[in-house]
Amino acid sequence: MEHTETPSRAELLRRAKELVPLLQKNALRTEEERRLPEDTVEALTKSGLLKMRIPKRYGGYESDMGTVMDVLAELAKGDGSTSWTVAVWAISSWMLGLFPDEVQDEVHSTPDVRVCGILSPTAMAKSVDGGLVVNGKWSFNTGAQQSHWNTNAAVLAHPNGEFEPIMIAIPSSDLMIVDDWHTAGLRGSGSVTSIAQDVFVPQERVLSMGPVLAGQHRSVLNADSPIFKAPFMPTACATVSATALGLAKAAKDAFFERLPGRKITYTSYENQAEAPLTHLQVAEATTKIDEAEFHANRMADLIDTLGPTDHEWTIEERARVRLDMGAVAQRAKEAVDILNTASGGSSIYQSVPIQRIERDVQTLNLHAIMHPNTNLELYGRILCGLEPNTHYI
Repeated sequence: MEHTETPSRAELLRRAKELVPLLQKNALRTEEERRLPEDTVEALTKSGLLKMRIPKRYGGYESDMGTVMDVLAELAKGDGSTSWTVAVWAISSWMLGLFPDEVQDEVHSTPDVRVCGILSPTAMAKSVDGGLVVNGKWSFNTGAQQSHWNTNAAVLAHPNGEFEPIMIAIPSSDLMIVDDWHTAGLRGSGSVTSIAQDVFVPQERVLSMGPVLAGQHRSVLNADSPIFKAPFMPTACATVSATALGLAKAAKDAFFERLPGRKITYTSYENQAEAPLTHLQVAEATTKIDEAEFHANRMADLIDTLGPTDHEWTIEERARVRLDMGAVAQRAKEAVDILNTASGGSSIYQSVPIQRIERDVQTLNLHAIMHPNTNLELYGRILCGLEPNTHYI
């Protein structure tokens, strides 16, 4: 087994910054191909950024959450679909670390293995000798065409009529792909539908969902690792939030890059930068980006502080991470909306990044787990003394 010293946050962020020009150059192609171009995947692999949530014994870095979020936000400055795909690979690689060690050995026997996954239990499983047989489909399976393994959710039907949500590890080669990812935003993420048809899953590749959400797992070798002691939902929520934050920062960069020499058509302003309206717009957008960054940092700090300890997370702490995630998505979208509005009619061309950023951040805000309204309601319920209305907390 290979043990790797974790690169510093500064070093990993430097590697991410170096990739941004390539991601920007490939952004239109990424949308057209509806998944990451192979040279993008190769560059990500070579950079080591796909190792951030992989155990050190497999050559991974076990990077803390603050580092992961900074890197993903930086990648989003180059391309939102790339950042989102890397975020899903990071979460799913982490999820794999909850499975028995022999399962991890099997998966990581593939060099530079990429793991994607779906948390929604939209497939059914039944017990057979030695494991389960799974049938069903998972939509929105980001990166499925470019992943070697899946960690997907399903529902296990017990003989007594009871149903149990579970997580299963499946080789991608066992699944059929439906190339149905024709969308308005995050078009390059390749979030296609995957189908299981009478797929056998050995018992060791099955986890009960309850313990996973509670922060328990079956890995012995990862048990004392700081990143694997944090609960699943806060870890996942913080990870995907970074893409939204990075898109807001990308919008600001894109706006100011086009600002010099631009005028406001059908007005007397020959220089948009001199218009008071522009001053108000960029100041308000910057404030919202700062607010998004506050919520992102609060999530990362909480996970990196409490995660490595034996602290038993309260419902309020877990719900607050969901609140922070929704706030990042909402504030990021508000900032992008302002900057997109200020970008003028010429910004609708495909070659101008702001229109893609707008579509990507809108798509994130519609994601079921990221939707601001859903997360506000959840946290409000907790503050009012009610039980959460979801198990995903």
